[in-house]
Amino acid sequence: QVQPVESGGGLVQAGGSLRVSCVLSGFSFYNGAMAWFRQAPGKEREFVAAIRSNGATYYANSVKGRFTISKDNAKNMVSLQMNSLKPEDTAVYFCAARQGWHIYYSTVEPWNYWGQGTRVTVSS
Repeated sequence: QVQPVESGGGLVQAGGSLRVSCVLSGFSFYNGAMAWFRQAPGKEREFVAAIRSNGATYYANSVKGRFTISKDNAKNMVSLQMNSLKPEDTAVYFCAARQGWHIYYSTVEPWNYWGQGTRVTVSS
């Protein structure tokens, strides 16, 4: 049973940095893809970043240049380094995973495994 477990959320001032991580026990990174989504209060869950098994990365325009997704195959971990945080980045951040890539990677539906989320709050 694959169960992503996120950690690292918290409260940070605007302009600051935060790193969230996700451990995916029981998940094969050989052909696996991972992603981060976020959901702000009263809004739909939205794509943030994704990383393919070959290391290729993809970002939402709103975070490009500020966020970096990375993975550590040996630790079964995917991380999201968030810099220059803005109040509008406030949300619950979810780790997602699937075997193989999907062309609709920026939507929720293709992702098979989801964590419980970790809250990130950016104060102004």
